[in-house]
Amino acid sequence: MKIMASKDRKNYVSWAQSSIRYCDLDPNGHVNNGAINTFFEDGRVLFRDEYMVQLGDDILTGFALVKFLAEYHLPLYFPGIVDIGTVVTKVGNSSYNLGQGIFREDECIATAEVVTVSFDPKSKTSKPIDSKLRDILYTAMLNQ
Repeated sequence: MKIMASKDRKNYVSWAQSSIRYCDLDPNGHVNNGAINTFFEDGRVLFRDEYMVQLGDDILTGFALVKFLAEYHLPLYFPGIVDIGTVVTKVGNSSYNLGQGIFREDECIATAEVVTVSFDPKSKTSKPIDSKLRDILYTAMLNQ
């Protein structure tokens, strides 16, 4: 399964911003990987709110992140703001893939590949993505 996370800002459709906090630093003065991964989460939450809000509260349950792969390209320092880009890279039967990038101005700090699976909360088994969500996810792909 190939997921694409791009180092190019033009390859993202949804954008969030987060502030770098002093408490995000490691002993070397770099923003630590936990904080960077939280920035990715901020991007996914905004993406959900931006694209999936019309589905109502049902969108808050019945999905699980099953793969998160981050690659760190450049160090990040305090203070500042980062931009988090998100794009749908694939829609499967019961899962969808996201590519994400964290940028400070035009520099790509980190990229992530994410797989989310739709599941039935009662049976705890995967279930097909319904047609409404499928249509929404397709609108969030860069090249439809």
